[in-house]
Amino acid sequence: MARSSDFVAAPGLAELTERETEVLRLMARGLSNHEIAAELILGETTIKTHVSRGLTKLDVRDRVQAVITAYEAGLVRPGQSPPPEG
Repeated sequence: MARSSDFVAAPGLAELTERETEVLRLMARGLSNHEIAAELILGETTIKTHVSRGLTKLDVRDRVQAVITAYEAGLVRPGQSPPPEG
């Protein structure tokens, strides 16, 4: 089990809004923009905006780097189940 001291403080993570952090967690669990929009009951364009702003604040070039950042920061853990579909 990972200890809190094992996690890396990611630059820009504190700058994320609560919604951007929530979107990042769902991205890290493998959800697409469409699936995140359905989960949060938001429009897909709104999710794209949250993703884009999150990538900028984290200073990463793509979703893959953002997901790595989420895991390194302890926002999600390996084996964490995705939200139920439907």
